[in-house]
Formats: sequence, C-alpha cells, structure tokens
Amino acid sequence: MVSKYISVKLIVGLGNPGIEYQFTPHNLGFLAIDRIASEYGVEVRNRQCRALTAKIEMGTDTVLLAKPETFMNLSGASVRELVSKYEVSPEEDLIVIQDELDFPLGTLRIHRRRNSAGHNGIESVIGALATNDFLRLRMGVAPERTIEDGMSYLLSPLRKAQLKIVDGMLDTAAEAVKVILTEGTAAAMNRFNRGPETETGTA
Repeated sequence: MVSKYISVKLIVGLGNPGIEYQFTPHNLGFLAIDRIASEYGVEVRNRQCRALTAKIEMGTDTVLLAKPETFMNLSGASVRELVSKYEVSPEEDLIVIQDELDFPLGTLRIHRRRNSAGHNGIESVIGALATNDFLRLRMGVAPERTIEDGMSYLLSPLRKAQLKIVDGMLDTAAEAVKVILTEGTAAAMNRFNRGPETETGTA
C-alpha cells in the first residue's frame, strides 16, 4: 500500500481500449487524459489495477492519470482497485472525466453528487465505489442533428469538423483540471460551467 502520508489525486478518464475506439465520442475521457499527460511530457502506459497510468506533479499534488482497460461498462472495477491501492478518498481526491451525450458538443461541466444519467461507465464507477460523491468533468458530445441510436453514434469515429471542436474542448478540460487542483472546485465551476450561448437551463 502507498504510505498514508503521501496524498495522491486520482484523475480517471473513461473510454474503451482499442484503436477502433480511439477517436470516438465515447473516448473523450481517454483523450483528455492523454492531453494532460502530453502537456506534462509523460505517456500513459504503466499498467496497474487494470488501467494504463502515469504520474505527474501538478502544483503541490502528486497526480495519477488513469485510463481503465476494462471497457466502459466495467470501468468501476479498475477505479475501485486504484482507489484502494492509493488510499484515495473519492470525495476529496477523485476526478472522473467522461463524455456526455446530454450536452451539445463543446460544452464542459463540472459536477458532484449526481446520478449516472444513463452513462454506463459512470454507473459502473458509482456502483463500485458505493457513492456518487466525486467530481465529474462532463464533456458534451451531442451532435447538432437528432440521432436515433445514441450508442452507435458514441462508438463511431468523430468527423473532421467535430475533431476541431474536440481539440479545443480537450485543452479546456486540461485547464479545468489544473484549476480544480490549484484553485479549488468552486473556482473551477465558476469559470468552466458555461455552455454554448444557445443552451438554456442547467443539466
């Protein structure tokens, strides 16, 4: 076990392993982890607890970046093992980054203590940890037009025009994580919980 005197922040991106899923909407969590790792000059390739991981120092924190290799619907199994190994408090030290079909592409929201809203990966994490009291960074992926099969869309490659929007959103997600860890959750929510001007209400 890791010494209890070493505080570790755990940032988990949700997605599916495999090159065929790499640039699909459902893998934005993985892409966000890779973007953060790239900014810190590391690769997420150390295998532990059924996940690919990398460690970085962000501000005064030691941060473990993780991409579960269990496939989306079983993400919680890997997260639970990482939480146990590093003695992470989900309420204080866990951030889960996910795609969100309920939000327009390009929208980013930071939330805590919410249900899964039908997201199988989040449902798995909540079940494995027996709590929904952890930070979630939700990245909107909904298309402009109505779709009949949401899962088919989530597992299909993003179009070129969408990738341009996603690239900017990944930069924003990486910045949001930094603000959470260096300035606090409230500051991050105030700064980043804004969507497109056409969006009304809150989710």
